Amino acid sequence: MERSHIPLSTWFWAAYLVSSQTPGLSAVQFQRQLGLSRYETAFGILHKLRAAMVRPDQDRIGGHPDQHVEVDETWVGGRTRGEGRGVHHKVLVAAAVEVRHREPGTAQDNRRDGRYAGRVRLAIAADRSAEALGGFVKSAVELGTLVITDDWSGYGGLRKDGYDHHAIAQCGDPEVPEEFLPIVHLVFSNLKSWINGIHHGVSAKHLQAYLNEFTFRFNRRFYPFNAFRSLLGIAGDATAPTKTELYSGEWRHPKCSGYGR
Repeated sequence: MERSHIPLSTWFWAAYLVSSQTPGLSAVQFQRQLGLSRYETAFGILHKLRAAMVRPDQDRIGGHPDQHVEVDETWVGGRTRGEGRGVHHKVLVAAAVEVRHREPGTAQDNRRDGRYAGRVRLAIAADRSAEALGGFVKSAVELGTLVITDDWSGYGGLRKDGYDHHAIAQCGDPEVPEEFLPIVHLVFSNLKSWINGIHHGVSAKHLQAYLNEFTFRFNRRFYPFNAFRSLLGIAGDATAPTKTELYSGEWRHPKCSGYGR
């Protein structure tokens, strides 16, 4: 907002729209809502606000004896048709999500054995190596937490790193991840639906910003009225990209706990 030619009232209205609209807004919708003449202005405002959706001192999830954390990775975005076998133009995204349990007797305690998602952390991973995936877990999850993953070798060092790591062998059985990693896969499904439904796909260059927005919304879904206050509070200490940094690719979108920076 500092040294901006956009009126302060517009910034507050923009922050309110971004934080209060449950599914979020695309840049085109945002432009129309604010009555802006240029798409680039709406795009820039949105990314400045997304930079304020990650606290600089963001804590790590987990650490509770009655909860565990599911960790997995998936490919997001890209088009593969007509380019042969394999993954093309997709980005590897790692996720860690707290698994909580509903009180017995509640209306939804029979869904997924009463399990539901707590807080989530999402970040682009360079690859599926132990350095990349293990580094993500260490930046996102408290030491000593019970962590459940598949049996990919990239997670093999978590027990040595200080986690109570349980690796689940899938053995090609699709029922195994549904039983042992249902919550993180649900998060991935919601993430991809949100990216394709609201934003109609995003570029790899800015994907981390959208992961940050999804995380911000997801973690405050039970307290929607606090989102606006949180956004304004974080914005006071956050560094936002300039137009030049945003379009040149110099800007590095923040990740959870500084992972990969």
